[in-house]
This record gives sequence, structure tokens and C-alpha cells, in this order.
Amino acid sequence: MTANFRSKISAEAFATVLAAALCCTPFALAQNESGGQAPTTDKSGTSTPGTAPASQSGTQAPSGTPAPTPPPATAPATIQPSAPEQPGGLAQPGSAAPAATAAAPAVVVPPDYVIGPDDVLSVVYWRDKEMSTDVVVRPDGKISLPLLNDMTAAGLTPAQLGERLVEDSKRFIEDPNVTVVVRTINSRKVFITGEVAKPGFYPLGGPTTVLQLIAVAGGLRDYADSKNIVVVRNENGKPVSYQFNYKNVVSRKNLSQNIELKPGDTVVVP
Repeated sequence: MTANFRSKISAEAFATVLAAALCCTPFALAQNESGGQAPTTDKSGTSTPGTAPASQSGTQAPSGTPAPTPPPATAPATIQPSAPEQPGGLAQPGSAAPAATAAAPAVVVPPDYVIGPDDVLSVVYWRDKEMSTDVVVRPDGKISLPLLNDMTAAGLTPAQLGERLVEDSKRFIEDPNVTVVVRTINSRKVFITGEVAKPGFYPLGGPTTVLQLIAVAGGLRDYADSKNIVVVRNENGKPVSYQFNYKNVVSRKNLSQNIELKPGDTVVVP
């Protein structure tokens, strides 16, 4: 009986130890997960989790407070590239275009040149760009300039026109310095009509004879009266004529008839 009693006690003790071991296993796991500190129970019987382990920065998160949610990532602002500058200082479409235009080069002015209608002139004021401008001589022989308005230019040499501009500009500019540059000569023209290949008017850019003008106009036609060609000229307000015998000039019999033409001359080939 004594042996049975002891066996019974040993079995009960073993069962008690096994139950205790099974109860302690979840507690140990929870303790490991909470950083090694067992949860505490307040007076109301509510279990409080243990203190969270310190963060790498050395600060501790408040007990029972969820971690703050990071703000949503914002895409970086896209910077639109600026439009490239137009080469040569250009303006962009829609903007006012600059008024800079390359001026025509100055022409060689004949010694007897005087300004006439349709000639293109550059009036240059030294150190005054607002007064400087390019002008075309009107059919009435006048030009229009800032402040000075209309001025007569036809019949004057470039030097004479410059002197008049200096005098008239003294009302607005102190000690003006004006230069007149001839850009294009359109007033010096000669005309040829009648039995030539290309009748019409031709610019007189330099010394030109009757024979040279006939050559420029393509020569005489087959039925032209080459012995009775006439050069009509206006001298002192009166028309005068000069005889030109093409055959004599070509055969070098009367070379004096091959006169030098002047602006406004008309060669008539019957």
C-alpha cells in the first residue's frame, strides 16, 4: 500500500511540473518578442505591453502610440526647358520683328551726278540714329526726313544736299554733322526705241556712247534705217537732236557722231 501511494504522488508531481512548463512557454515567447520585459497588469486588470526597445537614434516611441505615417511621396516638379534663343538675335514667333535691314552698298557716283527721282539715299547723322534714315527721292524731287519734313533733293549733288541738311538741322540739333550717301542711282536713264532687238530704258551707270547703247539693246533689226538714227536731248529746256550714221561709225568714217549719252537722252532708230 505504501508503494502504491508513493507511485501515485510521483505521477501527480510529474503532471504538475509538465503543466507548469507548458504554461511558462507562451510567457517566455511573449517576453522575447517584447524585448525581454514581461507585460504588467494595472489595478483594473488590463494588461499593458512592455516598453518597446530603443530606436537607433536613442529615442523611445511612446507606449501604446502607433508609429507616425510618412507623408506621401511627391513627384518632383518638372521644369520646362526654355525655348532656345533664335540665332542671329531672333525674335520668337509673335513678337515684334526688329527693323534692322542690311543697307545696300554705296555706288560709284559719276563726276557730273546730281540727285534725281527714284534715287535711293542714306542720310546719316553722326551720333544720332533717330535722325539717320534711308530715303527714296519722290517723283516731285523731294525727300521726307524726321523733324525736317519735306526737302527738295533733285538737282543737287550729295554734298550740296548735305550742306542744306546741316543748316536746317541746327534748329533741332546742336552742331549737326550730316553725310549723304548714294545707295542706288535710278534717275540716270537713257531710252532707245524703234528698230532694235530690245527697246526700252537702261540705267546710265557710267559713260555710255550711242554705239554702246545699241549693242546693249541687242543691235539693229534687219530693216532698220541705220543711216538716219537720231539722238534726242533736252538742253536748257529745249529739245535738240544729233544725227548718228551707224554705217559711217562702224566703218570709222565719222567717229565724232558717236557721242556720249546724258541722262534722259532718247535714241530713235527708224
